[in-house]
Amino acid sequence: MQLKNRIKKLNRARVISGEYVLYWMQQAQRAEENHALEYAIYQANQQDKMVVVVFSLTNDSPDANLRHYTFMLEGLNETRKSLEKRGIRMIFRIGHPVKEVLDIGRKASMIVCDRGYLRHQRAWRKAIAEKSGCPVVQVETDVVIPVEQVSDKAEYAAYTIRPKISRQLDQYLTPIEHIELRNPSLEIALKSTELERIKTVLKDLNVDDSIQPVSHIFRGGTSEAKARFDVFLDQHFSRYAVHRNEPKYLAVSCMSPYLHFGQISPLYLALKIKACKNEAQEAAAAYLEELIVRRELAANFVYFNPYYDSLGCLPAWPTKTLAEHEKDVRDPVYTKSQLIACRTHDEYWNAAMKEMIVTGFMHNYMRMYWGKKILEWSPTPLRAYETMIDLNNAYFLDGRDPNSYAGVGWIFGLHDRAWFERPIFGKVRYMAASGLERKCDIKGYVDRVKFLI
Repeated sequence: MQLKNRIKKLNRARVISGEYVLYWMQQAQRAEENHALEYAIYQANQQDKMVVVVFSLTNDSPDANLRHYTFMLEGLNETRKSLEKRGIRMIFRIGHPVKEVLDIGRKASMIVCDRGYLRHQRAWRKAIAEKSGCPVVQVETDVVIPVEQVSDKAEYAAYTIRPKISRQLDQYLTPIEHIELRNPSLEIALKSTELERIKTVLKDLNVDDSIQPVSHIFRGGTSEAKARFDVFLDQHFSRYAVHRNEPKYLAVSCMSPYLHFGQISPLYLALKIKACKNEAQEAAAAYLEELIVRRELAANFVYFNPYYDSLGCLPAWPTKTLAEHEKDVRDPVYTKSQLIACRTHDEYWNAAMKEMIVTGFMHNYMRMYWGKKILEWSPTPLRAYETMIDLNNAYFLDGRDPNSYAGVGWIFGLHDRAWFERPIFGKVRYMAASGLERKCDIKGYVDRVKFLI
């Protein structure tokens, strides 16, 4: 099995005699196109053992609420059924991942895990590797090219990381080998919470229920993601290069929630787009730019910048220019409560906020405008950043991940260049309502959002 640079040993323990190879599923919540799962199956076959998959859910996951947990559990229930078809038992437990994985890992010959880039994800993997008596092996399956293979430092912008990705892309754009498991694990006796009754699980978790699920718009699961992507390819892809910045149409794939929870593989999406390249070359290039270059720039950002979730993440120039304009007069100034209530003077911004609240999603072009206005309407850049992170993490299904932290950072100058100086923003890029009116049918977007409510 050729995984090359995707594999990393997290400790020096040797393979021991055990009952099974344990795959701790965390970031990659899918049974298909999953390098970590296939590696676990490969190792189990080599050792003549079974594979057991464990997923542990904690009710103190950072900033998660009922909306996020419902989407996640919908996907996990499908993943469990898909694993059963491959002869693999999935154990679902409510508890801290480190505790639960180490408990089940006591009878494992090896623990395989997927990879996550956020602070808490890295800490969980480190703790398990340090405390486990068997080898813990991490397999990258969340990005197309592993971060360290692209660069050994935080990249300044898309234009600096793009050539580094392009040089290696072809060798990583290869399908994942599907391996048949020799020894099924369906009959193994291990304690597990039933996933079928999602409402019961959610009640047991006692999570924040102030923000409701959006299953009628976005239902979790790999099959849901693939079906939605097929519709995109059939109905919108040929015009993607033209319409992707036109929020009226929503002619985008809406894959970000599914990528966030690892319910769809970025490699799967890239290969599907690559297969369409001859039909719509400009559209393919535009889509792969977002899926690979921009998304993996975000992974690079959170991996190399320990301050990715604070204003401390910014380069020197935006930090300096925002500080110089911190005392500039802001008029109007809105509180977070007013923003959530969509009570601003700007109907375009109000529509974007309503889309976020109602659907858990927002067209990417509107996300930029949404963030720029919060910076403009907040008493300080710090208050703007905190408000933006709070709203982003609470309402978006795809919040709380590298892409969203990089996106919020971009509002304040991250991965961008200096522009002409102006009040409040200094040299940070500004966006105006007149720009929306000039570049897209923004009234059509407002009407589309009204239809959702």
